[in-house]
Amino acid sequence: MYNRALALTPKDDRTDARGLQGLLALLVAAALILAQTVAAHARSAPESFANLVEKVSPAVVDITTTTTVTTSANPLPVIPKGSPFEDFFKDFLDRQRGGKVPRRATALGSGFVISEDGYIVTNNHVIAEADTIQIEFKNGDVMKAKVVGTDPKTDIALLKVDAKKPLPFVSFGDSDTARVGDWVLAVGNPLGQGFSVTAGIISARNRELRGTYDDFIQTDAAINRGNSGGPLFNMDGQVIGVNTAILSPNGGSIGIGFSMSSNVVSKVVEQLKKYGETRRGWLGVHIQDVTKDMADALGLDDAAGALVTDVPDGPAKKAGMKQGDVIITFDGKHVADTRELVRMVADAEVGKTVRVVVFRDGKTVTLKVVLGRREAAEKKLEKASANNPATPEKPVEKTVLGLTVQGMNAELRSQLGLPDDAQGVVVMNVDETSQAYEKGLRAGDIIVEAGQQKVLSAADLAKRVEDARAAGRKSILLLVRRNGQPRFVALEIKG
Repeated sequence: MYNRALALTPKDDRTDARGLQGLLALLVAAALILAQTVAAHARSAPESFANLVEKVSPAVVDITTTTTVTTSANPLPVIPKGSPFEDFFKDFLDRQRGGKVPRRATALGSGFVISEDGYIVTNNHVIAEADTIQIEFKNGDVMKAKVVGTDPKTDIALLKVDAKKPLPFVSFGDSDTARVGDWVLAVGNPLGQGFSVTAGIISARNRELRGTYDDFIQTDAAINRGNSGGPLFNMDGQVIGVNTAILSPNGGSIGIGFSMSSNVVSKVVEQLKKYGETRRGWLGVHIQDVTKDMADALGLDDAAGALVTDVPDGPAKKAGMKQGDVIITFDGKHVADTRELVRMVADAEVGKTVRVVVFRDGKTVTLKVVLGRREAAEKKLEKASANNPATPEKPVEKTVLGLTVQGMNAELRSQLGLPDDAQGVVVMNVDETSQAYEKGLRAGDIIVEAGQQKVLSAADLAKRVEDARAAGRKSILLLVRRNGQPRFVALEIKG
């Protein structure tokens, strides 16, 4: 048909049109078949991972650490308390403790080379407190490594070996492009077996386990003890995760492994390489997520952003940020929730002036904040807490929204252990059938604001509720303090 169509003369317009239509139909059909073939190929499992393994495995290393621990030279008996021999053995045990002997303990892990001059990434827990760190390459070469820097918050460590020649290395990929269902390859030193490879798929994304900066990729590729610190590869041979933890009832792999995403790790590694430590941005606010009822109480269209619960001394306070502000954009980027904001701030450069847009009193306000350094702020806070340990607040009557409250006075401040200038109303009782109880409010909580206005008495609280109802609000936002920590709670206003 194709040749015949080309041979038609220009005079036969109808025949020419029919020929072109046939040619077009043929091309469309061929394109559809090709697309279906490509899609089917993309969905199918690879015939073999061998080529990928050959490509990446030379850059994966086994890590052995040794640590000096002290133990008693002889096993010490356990003497029951009150025994007639207690005093005698006490003297004996005291003498024995003076004779403790050092012992060498070893631990195994994995890592991977990220530059030809010998920088190696692994988990912090693999090398923590190690006296010596030994790196073994697949070709049998063994080298000593030194610690460049560590970040316990993401459990990442950067090591360095003095290589006499360029080393094979692998590069970080973009973990944000990884999709659930994509094939991945884990390489490492499970249970000390050395250079083992397992394959699987990405089971889930954006998992949180324990830390502020967690962004784990979940995979069913087998990960066991000793795999810690090893790489998780995509099919292009790029590192998209660092194998860190497993979920298991018995310590072995059951197909639930977690790898810290490369987009978190690469930023940490860059700072460790440059400074020997992390330097994260610091905004200086306490925040919580915005729920749907909170959004209604605040007049927000969407339940998004980060609600500011407290503004201690710091960059945000200097820039004019206030308690009750909702941060909706940071440095030009939309803020979906608190978790996203924390990462945005952490990734920002210390000392950088950023524009922060907040929602306040029904309109947006733009603030210019000069970011501080989180690590310095944390050290300052730890020092202040050590020098001035806080006295925990103790649980300390008109009924509003299921809450029986009482205004603050000197006697209650004394009973609650609060400072002389503490203000607000104290929750004395909570109706267990009320929404307030469902939202977690309890006796001893202190309500300091309602509808973003201060409350100094039970009458104040009742008035704020009535004002919100008259304004057509479906709920009212309360600022509650418990044990010194503030949080916002939105309660529905009925009738």
